Amino acid sequence: MSPAGEIFALSDIRRTYKVGNELVHALDGVDLKIHDREFLAVVGTSGSGKSTLMHTLGFMDSPTAGRMVFEGRDVSSIGRSERARLRASRIGFVFQAFNLLPRLSVLDNVMLPLVYSRDQIKDKRGRALSALERVGMQHRCTHTPNQLTGGERQRVAIARSLINQPRLILADEPTGNLDSKNRSKIMDLFASLLDEGITLAVVTHDDEVAHYAQRRIRMQDGKIIADETRARHA
Repeated sequence: MSPAGEIFALSDIRRTYKVGNELVHALDGVDLKIHDREFLAVVGTSGSGKSTLMHTLGFMDSPTAGRMVFEGRDVSSIGRSERARLRASRIGFVFQAFNLLPRLSVLDNVMLPLVYSRDQIKDKRGRALSALERVGMQHRCTHTPNQLTGGERQRVAIARSLINQPRLILADEPTGNLDSKNRSKIMDLFASLLDEGITLAVVTHDDEVAHYAQRRIRMQDGKIIADETRARHA
C-alpha cells in the first residue's frame, strides 16, 4: 500500500533508447513522488527527459528499469492492455495541439473517451455536457472545433480530459498555441481543478505557466536536478 494521498512513486526509473549504435538515456535514475491535489510543473530544455517522464506517468511508455507504483500498486512491468485500461480510466490528457477531431461536434469530441471505456455509463451525453459546463463551453456543444478560438478549443480539450473523472491530469505544453490572455484563463481553470481532488502535472518551457504550480521539477539529461515547492500563484 502507498502512503495516504500518494498517487505515484517512481524509484530509479530509467528509459533507454537505441539510436543507431548509440544508447540514449531519456530517463536516468528518476525518483519522484506525486501526491493528491498537487499541481506540479515539469520544466527543462528540449531533450531533458520531461516528455518521456510525462509519457511514463501516462502509461504511454514503459520504463526500461526501476520501480513504478501507482495508487499503491506496482505497475513497473504491466502489459499493454492494462496500461491502456489505466490510461483510459485514471488519467486525463491535454495537449498543445488540442487533438480534437475536426468533423465531430464539441459534444462528440468530449464524449469520445467514453467510447473506449469499459465502464457501463448510461448517460454519456449528460456527463459530457456537465464537463463542458465545468469549463464554460456548454453553449458551444453543437459547434465543430474549426468554429472555435484556440482558447475555446483548449477548454473543450480540458472538458474531454475530465470526462472519465481521472485521478491525474497530464498536460503537455497546454498553452503553447495560445496568446497571453488565453494562457492565463486556461491556467486559472487548471488551478481551480485542484479543489475537485484532481492532481495536475504540466510539462512546459514557459516560466509564466510554471509559476502557477505549487511545485516545480527541473530536468536535465534525463535526471531531476531540482525539485522546489512554493506557494500557489495568486
